[in-house]
Amino acid sequence: MSRFKEEEIGTRLRNGESAPAPPTSNAVMHAEAASSNSCKPHLAEQLMKQKNGKRTSDMTLEEMYYNSQYDFGDDEDDDSDWEPSALPAHDVMEIPKWFCLNCTMLNIGDDSHCDVCGEHRESGILKHGFVASASCREGATENGVHASDGLQDPLVQSIASDNPTAIGFDERMLLHEEVVMKSHPHPERPDRIRAIAASLATKGIFPGRCHQISAREITQAELLKVHSVENVEAVEITSRVFSSYFTPDTYANQYSATAARLAAGLCFDLASAIWSGRAKNGFALVRPPGHHAGVKHAMGFCLHNNAALAVSAAKNAGAKKVLIIDWDVHHGNGTQEIFEKDKSVLYISLHRHEGGKFYPGTGSAYEIGSMGAEGYCVNIPWGRGGVGDNDYIFAFQHVVLPIAAEFDPDFTIVSAGFDAARGDPLGGCDVTPAGYAQMTQMCCALSGGKVLVILEGGYNLRSISSSATAVIEVLLGENPKQNVAQVMPSKAGVRAVLEVLKIQLNYWSSLETKFTKLQSEWGWYTLEDKSKLKKKIRLEKQVPVWWKWGRKRWLYKLWCKKKIL
Repeated sequence: MSRFKEEEIGTRLRNGESAPAPPTSNAVMHAEAASSNSCKPHLAEQLMKQKNGKRTSDMTLEEMYYNSQYDFGDDEDDDSDWEPSALPAHDVMEIPKWFCLNCTMLNIGDDSHCDVCGEHRESGILKHGFVASASCREGATENGVHASDGLQDPLVQSIASDNPTAIGFDERMLLHEEVVMKSHPHPERPDRIRAIAASLATKGIFPGRCHQISAREITQAELLKVHSVENVEAVEITSRVFSSYFTPDTYANQYSATAARLAAGLCFDLASAIWSGRAKNGFALVRPPGHHAGVKHAMGFCLHNNAALAVSAAKNAGAKKVLIIDWDVHHGNGTQEIFEKDKSVLYISLHRHEGGKFYPGTGSAYEIGSMGAEGYCVNIPWGRGGVGDNDYIFAFQHVVLPIAAEFDPDFTIVSAGFDAARGDPLGGCDVTPAGYAQMTQMCCALSGGKVLVILEGGYNLRSISSSATAVIEVLLGENPKQNVAQVMPSKAGVRAVLEVLKIQLNYWSSLETKFTKLQSEWGWYTLEDKSKLKKKIRLEKQVPVWWKWGRKRWLYKLWCKKKIL
């Protein structure tokens, strides 16, 4: 394919145009129609024989439609060829439906705002990012902020000494998208990085305060330091196919292999630039994401593991110990698999788990590493949804930072999924941009500030763009706009942290005193529900158990409720 044609296709895809669908043949429909017409006389004759002995109420609609001789009153017109599609267009009512640009949720009716997230169906979020008004159509912005002229030209730019934060971005990654139209838009879509880029441009951050590194596709030799030949070849072969799937939810098109290699190459080179001092820190604005991709398999929207390849680059450059902090709402099973036997890499993940019921099902607190690397895998599994800033910061203060300080990394990588953000359709959690900013600030205190943040998940455009912008502002040296001063975690959050500490104190000596202190300060908080449960069980023994199911069951419930209160 010529470069001109590829650019033309890229432009069409970025403008939201889909590739033309292949023409649908009518041969099957004509054959079915002919078969149906040939059967009609025979079927009608049979139904006529039953006409006098069968009442109208006993007939099905199908029988009525096929019985061309049936008497419908005084109407003598022959309606044997009547079909529902023959109705006048004005008699057919179509219920309008549309998918929200911001959260992809289905909306029924002519309402101008999404029933789920409240976003205007014609909002300007792809032009102005989260600065665009959510309640108005394209053009309106919050607080009168105006957008920049556009994205930075993707050509190579050097990193200036007075602009220490580097950005990895290339528009060719927008070409990776699901080309087969399904009943619902795929959440991992090009608009994710469009919205972030638009937000950064509107606020004058990129282009402006950050500098872009040159983009290149990672080499096969570099990929094979992390992935097997099976993974590399499976991704590469998709470039020869119009549409393919690794798993039911992990798609690829003819541009996906290139996009995946660009994303991996940007993460690899950002790590090298930060380690060498050419950049103080960096943000990889890349897709497809990577932390579910394991040694062999692509899955969970991920093709190559970008964070793992960044670790490889940092080690090549001279780093001895690398820390990965993964705050995506889903456990990074691929990253854990790659490094679970490696003591030079500490992997810490905060994610929804719910006893293994939340995707991908891995990430229990008891998954700690293996083959001599026990303790170098730290999972902080949330037992429910709705987890917010307080629980994440509480976990950072009592688990992440103490273990990271004892590990003393040379380089820090953040797998920054923003699907735990408030409003995300898949995550179901409640982290705000301020929460992400405060966690970033804590990360920047590690490894001498050598921090690379890599985009993973996040599927609400407004949430992902505002959160990513807040993170980059901290990388640029700004303080979080709001600090969570008094951290009041949920009971579920405290239980999760105490469980992790109890397991990990066998491998990290600094946790022993912290666990004892935390248990004395917060233990009562987590045991409150258990004490009520024990009291209820004790009270249940004071009344006849058969009251629970008999005519006095309402007395039984009233008795228990009164005693507990």
